[in-house]
Amino acid sequence: MNESNPYQPPATPAAPASERAGAFSAAGRAVDAGRGWEWIAEGFALFKKQPGMWILVLIVLVACSILISLVPIVGALANLLLMQVFMGGVMLGCRALDRGESFDVGCVFAGFKQSTSDLVVLGLLALVGWILAFIPAILIMGGGAFMTMMGGGGPMANIGALGLTFMLALLVSLALALPVYMALWFAPSLVVFNNLKPVDAMKASFLACLKNIVPFLLYGVILLALCVVAAIPLGLGFLVLGPVAIASIYTGYRDIFVAG
Repeated sequence: MNESNPYQPPATPAAPASERAGAFSAAGRAVDAGRGWEWIAEGFALFKKQPGMWILVLIVLVACSILISLVPIVGALANLLLMQVFMGGVMLGCRALDRGESFDVGCVFAGFKQSTSDLVVLGLLALVGWILAFIPAILIMGGGAFMTMMGGGGPMANIGALGLTFMLALLVSLALALPVYMALWFAPSLVVFNNLKPVDAMKASFLACLKNIVPFLLYGVILLALCVVAAIPLGLGFLVLGPVAIASIYTGYRDIFVAG
């Protein structure tokens, strides 16, 4: 193993059985609907290998995000940009753990040692995507507020109009955010594992998600239900669900792009 970067795979890695099942396919494959649950279950299996380290990785990841966000003016934008670098590193950590190799908190920063330029470009594209996704919602809210002020209606009518405007803006932003999520879901993995360029990685991720829309619907419903359960004990359940959700991105990538 490369001592300077424990997450850099060796020239002839001993891949797990799931990866030896087939070669990488940039087009991905369609999987059964039930695989949406399996991604979560397999993510939990990865979590159980080193739960304490996983929780530490999550804490460091969240702490880095908070600290970056505290930077005036540019913090929030930098956070969106660097999140792809962090995710690329954590995906490398997931593969290392899957292979029985070293897994520690250093994986959070592994993206700054491997495929860094491509991950940064991916972060820039993600930032542009999020901005474009939310501009229409901002315009709708601003236009709705202006029309409400100019309308001269009563307080209750104005509140109702603003409420409808907010709901419309929310629906539009969700509709536009979904393609961004799809394009970014597997993109860091495709960059660090398969050396795809950022645009190609986003295209492959989007098409893979589209091809597996039913498994992803099941996956999303189950994760939503688990979020409700995790929130019950003062939110402490997210110390488990957070790592499981992150690991499930890797297991989903492995299932769609490698195994078969």
